[in-house]
Amino acid sequence: MKAQKQQKALTALKWSIPDPPFCCDVIFQDGVLAYKVHSKLFVGFDISTQQIKALVIDNRLRTVLEKSISYDKDLPEFGTRGGVHVGNDGQTITSPPLMWVKAIDLILKQLQESGLKFSDIAALSGSGQQHGSVYWKQGTRNVLRQLNSTDQLHIQLRDCFSVQTSPVWMDSSTAKQCRDLETAVGGPLELSKLTGSRAYERFTGNQIAKIYQTQQEAYNKTERISLVSSFGATLFLGDYAPIDESDASGMNLLDIRTRQWHPQALNACGEKLSSKLGDKVVPSSTVLGDISGYFVDRYGFSPDCKVIAWTGDNPASLAGMRLEEGDVIVSLGTSDTLLLWLTEPQPALEGHILVNPVDTNAYMALLCFKNGSLTREKIRDECANGSWEDFSQLLNTTPPGNHGNIGIYFDVQEIIPFAHGQYRFNDKGQEVSSFGADVEIRAVLEGQFLAKRIHAQNLGYHIGPGNRILATGGASINTDILQVISNVFNAPVYIQKDVNSAALGCAYRAKHGI
Repeated sequence: MKAQKQQKALTALKWSIPDPPFCCDVIFQDGVLAYKVHSKLFVGFDISTQQIKALVIDNRLRTVLEKSISYDKDLPEFGTRGGVHVGNDGQTITSPPLMWVKAIDLILKQLQESGLKFSDIAALSGSGQQHGSVYWKQGTRNVLRQLNSTDQLHIQLRDCFSVQTSPVWMDSSTAKQCRDLETAVGGPLELSKLTGSRAYERFTGNQIAKIYQTQQEAYNKTERISLVSSFGATLFLGDYAPIDESDASGMNLLDIRTRQWHPQALNACGEKLSSKLGDKVVPSSTVLGDISGYFVDRYGFSPDCKVIAWTGDNPASLAGMRLEEGDVIVSLGTSDTLLLWLTEPQPALEGHILVNPVDTNAYMALLCFKNGSLTREKIRDECANGSWEDFSQLLNTTPPGNHGNIGIYFDVQEIIPFAHGQYRFNDKGQEVSSFGADVEIRAVLEGQFLAKRIHAQNLGYHIGPGNRILATGGASINTDILQVISNVFNAPVYIQKDVNSAALGCAYRAKHGI
């Protein structure tokens, strides 16, 4: 009875109760409104292709705050489109690492202005777009260790990069380096057995090889090469952070069984590469150390705040989605990916095997498709006046199967399969030049998801009614797209409440890392 009265009193007072501070619950004790401190906080960052995100959880795994910075919108001085620069050849695709540094400055300011007390943060971790690489100039370690808390990071680090534009996962300019690497280790299948994947243009080892061959002076002046993930950890640690095992297995350089750099692969990509990468990789749950004093002095972080190893965005999504064996994650982002949990790696010529970021004895399978959200948005703009509402209305005027019409849309060089261009076929299997707007919209969705199912089954994965499809990424909020996925996979689709699964996974990893 007493509890009921308290609840009624709280309900009556609801209009006048201020939002509780982070880490607190509103309680009503002995007739007095109060706050009860219940936990420390944990932060996950995600340095993705188009934006940086930060997500804060409490000790009960509840999301209490989310913020994001769009590179194109909030940092227009860097001149990116979709977060990247595209070279004249259409294949060289990069991002300025200083832009990512400035985005860290901005998002910390956003968090601070939202009322977040950084002293409440017990640990942080993060993720970065996989395969991207950052080249630190000689002498940068000393700069990182002596950061001045009165200046922003991007001001102090603007002269610290030996390569001013970082190659990212969308780059497809390293075909020669890929063939050289495969030849050096005995062929594409042998490389896949060793590193989890055959050579791919976007993989970091091949990108490093290109820089070694075409920008040797810059390579020689490079003190450390980071992945985007370990780059982020480096900023918060105030020293070079090691690369974690899971993200390292997306480089074509790591022996996925021994969890050590493979000497032949290293030698094929550049001189003294092991020392530039850091001689050892670490498990994804590793506590790297305490946060840099720069963040303690400038933002009020606790000096005891721990920095947990950062990892790639795809491994982080596996953690954020709480994947179990038998589940399939469909991540709908700038690129689309399928993630699966494995106990024994079965590398093949298509797809990727990575070290599992959650279970050090397990692995994960990854199928990555470069033509994802940007391709869907292009069709939306062309056929539905840029409106997702009109897109859905047109989609629902056509039945599943699209009357036998099939479309294949590779607006940029696709990874699986290695192809480029648009192809449309009618119900008689004849190639046609165009579809009506309604057919085109269903064709792009069904074509994309049929490809995902077929390629996964070709690798021996069983996908059917017994599986759960876990959808994440920006497009997972669109229920009409999710219905198409369910139709194609013939399985129920579930969505994560928090669509930023990579940042959420890193917040989880921060909590469980201490």
